[in-house]
Amino acid sequence: MEVDLFDEIQRLRLAGRKAALATIVQIRGSVPSFQTAKMLVRDDGSTLGSVGGGCVEAEVWAAAQDVLREEKSRIMTFDLTEDSMADSGLICGGKLEIFIEPILPTPKMIIFGAGHISTQLSRIATVAGFKTTIVDNRPVYANKERFPKAVAIYSESFEQVFQSLHPNDNAYVVIVTRGHQEDESVLRWAVHTDARYIGMIGSKRKVRTIFQNLEKEGVSRETLERVCAPVGLDIGAVLPEEIAVAIVAEAIHCRRAGFKHPLSKRLQPIPTSHVDS
Repeated sequence: MEVDLFDEIQRLRLAGRKAALATIVQIRGSVPSFQTAKMLVRDDGSTLGSVGGGCVEAEVWAAAQDVLREEKSRIMTFDLTEDSMADSGLICGGKLEIFIEPILPTPKMIIFGAGHISTQLSRIATVAGFKTTIVDNRPVYANKERFPKAVAIYSESFEQVFQSLHPNDNAYVVIVTRGHQEDESVLRWAVHTDARYIGMIGSKRKVRTIFQNLEKEGVSRETLERVCAPVGLDIGAVLPEEIAVAIVAEAIHCRRAGFKHPLSKRLQPIPTSHVDS
């Protein structure tokens, strides 16, 4: 049964997978294809459709790997002269341009904690294009009435939910639970997942204490450097809505700009006289 290319794109996005779509956008002269011809390159390297075969498709496939990795579009231009195509058996005299664009799944934000910050975070993240999942062990907080925009809500113990969640490169984990111990438990699990972004709320002293506890358990400093903590861009946020904006902004930066752990968040030694905020 022939698979429709656009149906396949939808299937991949729903499955949380990436792809790159190559489309012939301009043709001049004689080429072995037609304008608007398309080829889909999946994240596992398999393809669907064609943009002309031969060395053209080989180069497009190679470029698609870069598009998948960088998540940025590009345009390729081919001059199909007889000399350049001789080795592949194509006798043409035309030129064509091919546009390659990333096909990305809707990003998912997994929010641990269902307090006042989380209600605003779910709402603002949804507006920004994320699908949100809420996790809290208190059913009175983790419910559809408080989180109408969430696509999934878990109200069991965190340990139980860990078994059901498998964050990949399309997932953004935000830890804003009600206590230090729960934050530490979630972080212990999160740093061993493939989540693209991990952020945890808390003062620098609290974050440092949790980091030290996990390091004593064998979690490497390099692994912990993945964590953005305190979570969110530093915009002077105070109110729950403002904190939510700061967190979403940091997640967007990570998604769009290839954001890495900022130097400003590398924790420095804290004096013993420091009082936790």
